[in-house]
Parts: sequence; C-alpha cells; structure tokens
Amino acid sequence: MVSALLLVGILVAVFVGYNVGGATTGPAFGPAVGADAISKTAAGVLMTVFFFIGAWTIGRRVVDTLGRELVQDPGVFTLEASIGVLFFIGAALFVGNFFGVPASTSMTAVGSIAGLGLAAGELNVAVMGEIAIWWVVSPFIGFWVSLIIGRYFYSSLNRRLAMVRSEGPLYRIDRSRRVPVPVPTETTNRRELGGIAMVIVIGCLMAFSSGTSNIANAVAPLVGSGELAMNPAIVIGCAAVGIGTVTIARRTLETMGNDLTELPLTAAIVTATVSASLVIFLSAIGIPASFVIIATMCIIGLGWGRATRPITVADAVRGEESVPISVDALTADEEGETLPPIGDEDPERIPRASDLFDPATTARVVLMQNIVPVIATAGAYATFRFVPIFGL
Repeated sequence: MVSALLLVGILVAVFVGYNVGGATTGPAFGPAVGADAISKTAAGVLMTVFFFIGAWTIGRRVVDTLGRELVQDPGVFTLEASIGVLFFIGAALFVGNFFGVPASTSMTAVGSIAGLGLAAGELNVAVMGEIAIWWVVSPFIGFWVSLIIGRYFYSSLNRRLAMVRSEGPLYRIDRSRRVPVPVPTETTNRRELGGIAMVIVIGCLMAFSSGTSNIANAVAPLVGSGELAMNPAIVIGCAAVGIGTVTIARRTLETMGNDLTELPLTAAIVTATVSASLVIFLSAIGIPASFVIIATMCIIGLGWGRATRPITVADAVRGEESVPISVDALTADEEGETLPPIGDEDPERIPRASDLFDPATTARVVLMQNIVPVIATAGAYATFRFVPIFGL
C-alpha cells in the first residue's frame, strides 16, 4: 500500500513533470508552430510520445546520475528530502513557465540536488565537477560545429532546404473520406511540404533528446530514495510531462515560435540537429544537459560562421580586414541564391540585429535562464541546512 508521504512525493514529481513539459515543448516545436506547420495541441502530443521514447531508452542513465551518483550517500534522499528537492525544481520551473520562458530544467534539477548534497555534506564533488565541465565544454562544441557549418556548408544546404512560405493555410481537412485527413491546399508547393515535414521531424528529434535528459529532473530523487522503481517512475514522469505539453506549454510555444526569433528554416534545422545530437550524446554518458544553452550557442556559432564569409582565414589571421560579427548573417541568403566564394562576399548583405532577434524578449530569456537555477539551488540549500524537519 502506498504511504501518504510517498503519495505526496509522487504528486510533487507530477508537478515537476508538468513544468518540464511546459519548459521543453517550446524549444522543440516552437519553429513548427511558428510556421503554422502543426497546431499547439499536435505539438504537445508529438512532444509527449517522443519524450517517452527518449526517457525509456536512454533517460534512465541520467536518472542514475542524479538519483544515485551526484550525492555520495543516496540515503540523504529520504522521502522528506526528495519531496523538498522536487518542490524546488518544480517551483523554479513554474516561475520560468509563468513568464513564458523555457528554463534550463537540467541546471535547475542539478542545482536543487546539489543544494541538498551541500547541506548534508554528501555532495559528490567529482561527479558535480564532471557535470560542470561538460556544461562548459558542450556549448562550445556546438558553437564550433555550427560555425564550421555556417562558414563552409550553410550556403549549399540553404539552396537545398530554403523555403519561401506561401500565403494562406498549408493544409485543409478533407472530410469527404470516411476518416477526415489533412491534405495540402492549392497554394502549398512540394518544396514547402518537404521543409515543413523536416522541421516537424527535427522537433521530434529534439523531443527525444529532451526525454533522454529531462526525465531525471522529475523522478531522480524518488528513484534515489528507493521508494519508487525506475520503470513506474518513468511512466509517471512522462504522463505528467504530457499534461504540461498540452496546457502550460502553450505560453513557451508562443515565445519560441513567434516572439523570440525568426530563424530561417535552414538555420533552425542546423541548430536543432547539432543541439539534439549533443544532448543525446551527453545523456548516453549520464550527463544532464542544458539544451537551451547549447542551442543558443549553436545559433551564435552558425551566425558567426556566416558573418565571416566576406574574409578569408588568412586575412583574418593577418588582421587586414574585419567584418561585423552577427548572428543576423543567418538570413543573408534565405532565398536560396548562390553565394560568392569565401572572401568575396559583400559585408553589406548582413542584416541588422533587429531583423533576427527581438532584443527585449532575448534579454528576458537570458535573465530567466540564469535566475531560475539560482533560485532552486539557494532555496534547496537554505531549506535543508536550516529547517530541522529534514534532520540533515
């Protein structure tokens, strides 16, 4: 029979999963929703399905890291402590979701558990150090990979992938058949359909990568306490995530799909693919990854690579020429035209910053990305250190 305290722990874990769904759906399916490729409800359903696949296959490795390795003695995960950790994770994520900003769920969860470990004197410094190193290294890997793609391969990729959005809806519901199905409208061309299909597939890949890393944020403390087995914990966590994807995620979908950025399709595909691949790799080795930070560095790297096309490497080394470095270069050839060779491109082709990012929204996102994990860490440490009920 489930004890009342364990039931409370499960309910708090559900609250965390609900907020994980709200925080991670926007980065995954924001571009698809912003392009009117799918509805917010369909995005939530796809997010739930692929999140579960990622959680069930690779995600259990990250659950082990947070629930059994980040603290030297998993015994500190009493039911009371587990509930406290989950509360701070959920509360911090709720703050981000309330403001429509997708917070870094992994950094928030690690911060909360680290606060518990510090308060109890049981933090595994070696594991925490490994996680911190990867948090520093992985965004720079994404930056440099994206920079190389932007400088040397983006033009050819864009000629194959670039899409000019037609006016009107992409598809209509054909109700003449026994089962109503969506069909393309007369104004939708084949190239546009291919691009839309690709951005949805990329969203599914990002949802899978989110599941590999973020399921641990909802259930790791309870699994670490030994009160909840791995498989039912994953099922409960994913069900809670699914509720969040079709409810509160609508706010972050609006932010990521319409307010924050208007990335061209090619840029969205490149940054999403590089980011998701890095997150899946880190999850496979048990490292909780911050997808949003990695994705941001990929966007900057891709733009930097595009912006440096007007000069050659030799010129850059000699310092003979310089160009303004801006992520706005992502839109320099979004119509798919052939670009001149590196070193011959006109710097005037690089648009202004306001053409790609909304500065006010971007500042709000960056601010919340840093504040939310700090709230979780400080709150967890102070609670476990000074509140006698936890007995640490």
